[in-house]
Amino acid sequence: MLYDTPRLEAMDETVLGEIEEMRRDLKYRLAETHRWDGQLRRQLQARAIQGSNSIEGYRASVEDIESIMSGEDPLETSAGVAREITGYQQALTYIQLLSRSPVFGFDTGLLHALNFMMIGHHVDKTPGTVRPGGIYVRNSATGEVVYEGPDAGEVPGLLGELVEWLNSGDLDAPSYVRAAMAHFNLVSIHPWRDGNGRMSRALQTLVLGRDQITTPEFSSIEEWLGSMENTVDYYRVLSARGRRNWSPNGDTLHWVRFCLRAHHMQAQQVRRRLSEAGEVWMLLEGQTDAEGLNARTVSALYEVFVNRRLRRTRYQTDESLSQGQAARDLRDLAARGWLRPYGETKGRFYAPGPRMQAIKDEFAARVTPLRDPYRLD
Repeated sequence: MLYDTPRLEAMDETVLGEIEEMRRDLKYRLAETHRWDGQLRRQLQARAIQGSNSIEGYRASVEDIESIMSGEDPLETSAGVAREITGYQQALTYIQLLSRSPVFGFDTGLLHALNFMMIGHHVDKTPGTVRPGGIYVRNSATGEVVYEGPDAGEVPGLLGELVEWLNSGDLDAPSYVRAAMAHFNLVSIHPWRDGNGRMSRALQTLVLGRDQITTPEFSSIEEWLGSMENTVDYYRVLSARGRRNWSPNGDTLHWVRFCLRAHHMQAQQVRRRLSEAGEVWMLLEGQTDAEGLNARTVSALYEVFVNRRLRRTRYQTDESLSQGQAARDLRDLAARGWLRPYGETKGRFYAPGPRMQAIKDEFAARVTPLRDPYRLD
């Protein structure tokens, strides 16, 4: 027996309608090709990976995650955390492919395989196989047990029931609701010795991807969940009303509302970033044109607008340049005050120079707060 999908109330239907409206808007915007699409998509995927892993205590900057995604060594992140990031990126990449696959079905083998992709470097944790014994989730600050998973003997049957539901259960429920319940049931079953939280968040993204909810980079709520205040709320809602062990008979509407709110807030954030991307790119195009710079340098400037730093290899790859061309462009931009170089050889990177920082500050000053869809005032 799994946790049941709750019946929505009028306010939930309203929030769902607003999410769908934003989804359609994003879909139309993404149908048009823009020069900044690739960089924005990469940044959003990196932020999703960052969010999901930071919840588990594996912290890395967006810039380092983008380096790991492209096969480069990160500048600051430890080798251990980099392995966690690499495993999670591998699983998300596969989820993106599965979202578009014409032949697909959920099965336990797929779930185990995704878990192995994420934590296969932890051979001692028997990745990709059902845990052999009990499992306890503890409060990292106090050591207190906050949740006890079902007995190991029950796990194979519960996973089989979950897979059956994923393929044929509650198909008339909204995709966002089904995805939230897939997340909740998997994390409650806690079938593996490690990676249960990351797997559950990834499964939520896969359920949405199979229902063609834009693309995983734009539909994932992992970035939203990974911010400090939201992470606290995430754990609070998961353990609401003293649910300290497997007891699939409680009301899950509070959890679904939490997820709907997260989708709404994340969609607002992504929509704002898409609008900002176009405005910033056009502004930078105008500046580089006025100074007689090559149009390709806009991608370097945009990268340091959205992130803290840029490496020469990133710009070189994005624009298909030789090492010499990329280095000359970046030196020129630094000389003009757009970029500021730091470090030497492999550790060299470029941060915003005074001219770019002025643009970043201007945009930061006019960001309006996101709207909580469940607040009536």
